[in-house]
Amino acid sequence: MTDIDNEPQPTEHPSANDERTSEQLPRYYFKIRFREQGQEFSTATEVTDLHRGDIVMVLTDHGAEPATVINRTAGPQNPSEPRPVSYQILRRADETEQEQYDQLPHEEHDAYRLCQRHIERLRLPMDLVRVERFFNGSKIIFYFTAESRVDFRELVKALVQEFRTRVEMRQIGVRHETQMIGGLGACGRELCCASFLNKFDSVSIKMAKAQDLPLNPAKISGLCNRLLCCLTYEYESYKVMKKGMPRVGRQIQFGGKTYLVTRQIPLMGKIIATCEGEERIFDEEEWRAADPILKTAPRKGQGKKGEAAKSPKIDIWGIQDLPSDD
Repeated sequence: MTDIDNEPQPTEHPSANDERTSEQLPRYYFKIRFREQGQEFSTATEVTDLHRGDIVMVLTDHGAEPATVINRTAGPQNPSEPRPVSYQILRRADETEQEQYDQLPHEEHDAYRLCQRHIERLRLPMDLVRVERFFNGSKIIFYFTAESRVDFRELVKALVQEFRTRVEMRQIGVRHETQMIGGLGACGRELCCASFLNKFDSVSIKMAKAQDLPLNPAKISGLCNRLLCCLTYEYESYKVMKKGMPRVGRQIQFGGKTYLVTRQIPLMGKIIATCEGEERIFDEEEWRAADPILKTAPRKGQGKKGEAAKSPKIDIWGIQDLPSDD
């Protein structure tokens, strides 16, 4: 069982009183899933000959949980250096554990239907998303979304009486809801959040602007109606490539003419600029050889009230405006 809201942390594999330490034993690395449509997690194990579809017992913070092996993955280049993983595979599941694991989705489905009936009976303003039950039966978690806080005390009482185990109600946001439900993105592949992302990074419209993407909400938003998580993947690379390039709106002088920069093409190292209605593409050698035209200083009295106008001090392409040292 996994906690969707937190990134899984690597756990130590027990030595089991073996004379050899875990570092001396050969380690193999695999991708696993706790649920058929759940996230994939990296694992390490000393068990050999595991194949796709095998059921294994995985060490978690609340005990052993069964999971399905997805595929084998590469280990560290240097065998002496341990590779960070989310979980440790303890052993193969026995026949009884496999049968219980096969019944787990049916039990979660029945719990979902029962909880949904209680929600309708109590008329609670909440939408049930998913139910996860611990393999050992010690706890069952109900994930839901709601526009505001919900008083679900009566609901919990009814569920505890029904299941006779610990019940936890966990409210999640729309991004986590999409992560649990899954789906296909605009790229045609499985959603990143539903396949491998363990946590959500902050995404801003600034990232879309830096990558010259159309600021159309329909094109830069995911199924959760939030900005695409993949906007963060290449953002830092674009920042590095654009560093030193003339910014849009700045003027440069080349061949006796003054050009206004209208677009940057960082992947090609080129810029597009116009002069008297004529558009020209500058490669890197040309725009580096061009002379930047400094912005004129604002007239006295302009800018902030009570501050004297100062001549700007800028770097070669106006990447950063700095106050003068006078």
